[in-house]
Amino acid sequence: QVQLVESGGGLVQPGGSLRLSCVASGSIFSINAMGWYRQAPGKQRELVARINSGGSTDYADSVKGRITISRDNAKNTVYLQMNSLNPEDTAVYYCNARIDGNNYGIDYWGKGTLVTVSS
Repeated sequence: QVQLVESGGGLVQPGGSLRLSCVASGSIFSINAMGWYRQAPGKQRELVARINSGGSTDYADSVKGRITISRDNAKNTVYLQMNSLNPEDTAVYYCNARIDGNNYGIDYWGKGTLVTVSS
């Protein structure tokens, strides 16, 4: 069982920056990977970035070079540093934690934090 709480969303001008945070609690040792997803109005939820237990990262092509995912194990926190934001980045951003069992997998989700990029 994992609980995820996101923070850091808000209104930012085009070209600006934001840093999102996700604090995990519960069965932290069971998490195999964590990531950030986003869902814009009228669109499906999509992967933004993810990081596994070994520190390997993966990014959506649309955010490469602009967005960085990182972690602080001591604080059980994952960050999403977002730079050079544009209106297309406007979405609700969700933190995700993946737990894999022998023959099952579970995804945990935070409530989301809204990022609005507008002048």
